[in-house]
Parts: sequence; C-alpha cells; structure tokens
Amino acid sequence: MTDLRSEQAVTPVEESRAPRRRRRGPGRVVAIAGGAALLAVAAAAAAVAVGVGGRTGTPVVQRTPPATAKVTRTTLIDTKTVDGTLGHGTVATVTGRSQGTITWLPSAGSTITRGRAVYSVDAHRIPLLYGTMPLYRTLQNGMRGRDVKMLERNLAKLGYDGFTVDDEFTWATREALEEWQDALNLEVTGALAPEAVVVHDGALRATEIKAALGDPANGPVLTYTGTTREVSIDLDVADRHRIKKGLRTTVELPDGATVRGTVSSVGKVAKETQVEDGTSTTIEVAVSVSRDKKLGAYDTAPVEVTIISAQRKDVLVVPVGALIALAEGGYGVQVVEGPATRYAAVTTGMFADGQVEITGVDEGTTVVVPS
Repeated sequence: MTDLRSEQAVTPVEESRAPRRRRRGPGRVVAIAGGAALLAVAAAAAAVAVGVGGRTGTPVVQRTPPATAKVTRTTLIDTKTVDGTLGHGTVATVTGRSQGTITWLPSAGSTITRGRAVYSVDAHRIPLLYGTMPLYRTLQNGMRGRDVKMLERNLAKLGYDGFTVDDEFTWATREALEEWQDALNLEVTGALAPEAVVVHDGALRATEIKAALGDPANGPVLTYTGTTREVSIDLDVADRHRIKKGLRTTVELPDGATVRGTVSSVGKVAKETQVEDGTSTTIEVAVSVSRDKKLGAYDTAPVEVTIISAQRKDVLVVPVGALIALAEGGYGVQVVEGPATRYAAVTTGMFADGQVEITGVDEGTTVVVPS
C-alpha cells in the first residue's frame, strides 16, 4: 500500500461514462471538520453521484465538481469575543481610624489626587498618599523601611526637598514632613500616624458616601475605585489559555463605537455560579481602557471585548475543512492539478477563524475543500 503522505496521483476529476470496477484505495482518509478540528470519516476522492444512463437499468458513475480554495498568504489572528462590564475597577472602602468627628466629606463621583483631602476629622484634613503598602505604624525619625520610602516619594512629588528618597527617615525627612503638616494646617509633629492619611496606588474616585457629617470617625467613610476606565470580564475557565496580562483588546461600546484596551490582570481564583442550564466556572479578568472621547458619559455599561490571543504574520493558510488526516498519520491536502488531483502531506501550525497555517505546498496552489 502506497504511503498517502507522498504525492500520489489520483483519478481525474472527469471520468468516462462506462461502468468501472471498484478498486481498493491506497488507504482511508479522514476529513477535518471546521474550526474544532474534529475528525470525520470520508472518502479519499470527491463525492460521487449514482445515476441511470445508457441502457435501461445500467448505473453510470459521475463525479460532482469539487469545492476548492487557494493556498493564500496572510496574517492569522486568533480572537475571542466575550461580554464585559465597563466601569472603574474594583470597589474598596475607606475606614476611619480616628477618635474624632467627621466634619467634611467629598461628593460621590469626585476624583481625589495626591495630597488632597479624602475626608476631614475635627476640621483636619485626611490627605491621600500614593502607594501600594498600607501605613501600619507611626513613621518618625530613625525608622527604616518601604513605608518610609513611600512617604518620602510622596513628599518629593508634592514639592518638598532637602532629603534623599530612600528607606531611611532622617532629620531632613522630618523637616519636610513638618513643612507639609504646616501647609495643611495640621498639628506639626514631624511624625506620621496611620490614621492621619489614606494610602492608595493612585488617584481615587469616590463612589458612595457611607458616613454622614457628625458621625464618629472610626468606621466606614466611603467606597471608591481607581480613576482608570476598566472592563471587568467573567471569563470561562476553558478560555484561560487564550489570555495573559498585556494582551491587546478591542472594546465595543453600546453605541457600536470601539476603543482600545489592554489586559491588566488575570485572576487566579475560579468561581462557580449557577446558570440556567447548570453551573458556570469563571475567573475574573480586568481590561484597562485607553482614554478616549468615545467613552463619552458612560459610567458603567455592558460591552463586548475582542481579545487577540495569538497572531502569526506572513503565513500560508487554507480553510480548516481542506485538511485531510492520513490513515498512516499526519495531515494532508488534496491538490488540484488540471483534471486530476493528488494528495500532498502538510505540516499544520496555528488554527484561527476557520483557517489553518500549513507548510508543504506553495502559495496559490488549489486544494479541494470537502463538503
């Protein structure tokens, strides 16, 4: 039996009308179905139709013209479109830790930046500092640590100098801190207590005010998010392999406009929720959205996100349906050469959008696409 991986001549597409004796083929081939690359048993040649012609009752075998496609060169892009919700990211809570009384609060929807008051206690502002490490101790002269560096970095950004931004609290750090406290009309102590500031990794946006003027300053004050527009996605765990931090996306807004986005985080904890036909297991994915006037007045909105998970440039492709699995192993395509066809072994690469990357045949080659 001849190996189907070799380029083997096959009967011409047009045959005589005389009845022919059935011959054993060189081997069984299997057609590859669509983008799912599922195997289905099929004949090696084109489909045949049995009719009646010539003398009464004499069967005549006729070939139907095969569907074909060209081997083309293109950029193959693997995409996945999922539903998401446009917002401002995860909601967090500011909790007061002072013993005084709340005397000022921001309005919901307002943006608070570095050095500005998040709220006030006993007529003293509680300002915002940028950082990723919560303040857990009172910072003062002689201390060292990442929290010291966070304080010095903020003082420098606010325009105070005379010290080196490092992890050591020196007399120069104390002087700069005292100047800042004086500018805010705070008690000038040269030390910074945890309850005296709010720490967040950037500007924040107040979403809901939890406290009222006159309330004790030792409970929930307000909820907030970051100011970056962000899309939240509950991604099916089956698609986890498609996505990673930094991937480019396109976000389609309710009015049909699109903006660019980038995957900013991929959750590591799967959650299971009840749906109509059973359960759904998902992970949380966040996509940061670039500043764009197309966002308009959307505060929150349902959106569709197209994720570009893989890309191959300048490759040869054919429809996935053109692939044939050879009985001896590997894959091939049925090449059309005039009135005849032959099988050619190919090596497959990336699958996307109903096409597959191949090597082993030339650009412009015509191949059969079994129906």
